[in-house]
Amino acid sequence: MKKGAIILLTLVLTLGLLAGCGSGGNGGGDGEIKSIGIIQLAEHVALDSANEGFVDALKDEGFIDGENITIDQQNAQGDQANLNTISQRFISNECDLILAIATPAAQAVAGATEDIPILVTAVTDLVEAKLVESYEAPGTNVTGTTDMTPIEAQIDLLLELVPEAKTIGLVYNPGEVNSQIQIDIAKAYIESLGLTCEEASANTTNDVAQAMQTICAKADAVYLPTDNVFATALATVGEIGRETKTPIIVADTNMVEGGALASEGLNYYNLGYQTGLMAAKILRGEAEPATMPVEKLQETDLIINKATADILGIEIPQALLDRALTVIEE
Repeated sequence: MKKGAIILLTLVLTLGLLAGCGSGGNGGGDGEIKSIGIIQLAEHVALDSANEGFVDALKDEGFIDGENITIDQQNAQGDQANLNTISQRFISNECDLILAIATPAAQAVAGATEDIPILVTAVTDLVEAKLVESYEAPGTNVTGTTDMTPIEAQIDLLLELVPEAKTIGLVYNPGEVNSQIQIDIAKAYIESLGLTCEEASANTTNDVAQAMQTICAKADAVYLPTDNVFATALATVGEIGRETKTPIIVADTNMVEGGALASEGLNYYNLGYQTGLMAAKILRGEAEPATMPVEKLQETDLIINKATADILGIEIPQALLDRALTVIEE
């Protein structure tokens, strides 16, 4: 074989090994580039923010994409088949660590490998999703952060803003384990207060408008948990709430900017950042998922959309305005 052909063949093989996650599991040694695969369920503000926070935390911990780590970013666009394909891609490329963002993404990749360390975020209940044995001792190759929100406090916020509400609407995607868990908690609390619940569901973003129209016609106010289908269609949610003059309290603070009335919830950037700090410990060999407790954010953010309140004719108590991290004026 001619010298030029040998050089070309060597280059092709080298590029093939570097594709995807790329390092082939070569993490752990000094100077070696570690590979991270990120699998995100869909594109919307909350999940994007968690992704950004994760990468920023790694950078602050000295793990910089293109220098000592490679990051393979993959978005499934809400499609289960894509989740499975991406999971297999990461396994074939022998990633050193995988981040899964949202419950369906976490379940897909965790079901595909028991060997590669997996960090998850934007997952409400890791035990119910069968990702870990317990929060204190995961016992598997999976750990991470939960986005369980203070549901009772959010319902209390709804009633503080809409004290005359007697019927509370609940909307969610029943296909998401995390959404069903939150709805069950919210329903139990609402009924314990002597109030009535009405429910409407959407399995895809195409169903969101109909679900919102249905629930707004029945309820005095609406509660929306962290839900990927509704978060992806946040503009539709906010628009219908304003058109029907229906107050909407959301668990996802990012949805307040889309027109919802208010939220007392988690900052998904901070949640992702906290997950990135956990990943750094694993990459440095200081911990492993099986013995690394699942973590949660200790602080919540109060976000109020005063522009929406004005449209709905709702007077926001000054005490809430003073406590709010952000008040959206327009």
